Amino acid sequence: MSAGLVAGVLVIGAGAVALLKPYLSPDDFEGTGSAAVTVRIAPGSSAAAIGSTLEEAGVVASAESFVRATEDRAVSDRLRPGHYRLRKGMAATAALDLLLAPASRVVKRVTVPEGLRVSEVFARVAKQAGIPLKELQSVDKELVGLPEYARGLEGFLFPATYEIEPGDTAVDVLAAMVERFTQAARHVGLEEKAKQVKLDPLEAVTVASLIQAEGGTDEDYPKISRVIYNRLAKDAPLEIDSTVLYAQNRRTLKVTESDTKVSSPYNTYRRKGLPPGPIANPGEKALIAALNPAKGDWYWFVTTDPAHRITKFTDKESEFVRYREELNKNLGTN
Repeated sequence: MSAGLVAGVLVIGAGAVALLKPYLSPDDFEGTGSAAVTVRIAPGSSAAAIGSTLEEAGVVASAESFVRATEDRAVSDRLRPGHYRLRKGMAATAALDLLLAPASRVVKRVTVPEGLRVSEVFARVAKQAGIPLKELQSVDKELVGLPEYARGLEGFLFPATYEIEPGDTAVDVLAAMVERFTQAARHVGLEEKAKQVKLDPLEAVTVASLIQAEGGTDEDYPKISRVIYNRLAKDAPLEIDSTVLYAQNRRTLKVTESDTKVSSPYNTYRRKGLPPGPIANPGEKALIAALNPAKGDWYWFVTTDPAHRITKFTDKESEFVRYREELNKNLGTN
């Protein structure tokens, strides 16, 4: 009986070891593998779920080996969703190394600078992300999460760097930009503070777009904002060059008298008040300036030296005329 008991214990022990072996010493490949493969890690995936994905793709020998590797190095919280370039037949630790390496992510980064118009944003995304321009132009605006007060995309494609992954559509990209605007608007208190300057949210974004389009330095933005409000208060035309250029879909530093006569609701030389909507996509600093204008009596401003971003402000028309002459001299139009 003793011998039988011992034999039974040994059999049970052997069975337990066989059952537990994958967990005690899970199957694993050796080396860095071969044959490239792209694997998608879904958002919210645990280390075990990632391990299963890698095992199914033939990257690691077992999900357990990957879990063991992440636990040994305590890096589970550093794993991120996305598409990754890996190789088949990798040791779990080697696969983990690539998942933690930014260079392994399959992603295209598109940087949208402040002040671009929607058409220019589309062109940049199409070129850098490979999304067809026609797809961007034909996106249903109802699908991208625009604020209720927005009349279109202009002003709401927030300037930032975006990561575009394989499979992302034109709707996905534009929705990400609008969501980023929504975050910035919430951060600066757009809807609440617009009331304080007697504007609705769309008008506040429009003012921010004018500030952004006129350029200058960050320090100039609140002053440009004040000029706009001073003119609105006197029911005077804003006479902002960037609005007539927007009306003509042009980019230039040389604005002529004929430009100021173009027939368009965006021409603030001929039409009083704000244009019907934004003329560019402003960044957060321009939004803040629109909501927090500087104190001053300025009625004109001129970027006299665009190359060095020098902008001068005045409440005297004679000085304004002199500043315009200085600008023309720097542009070689005298």
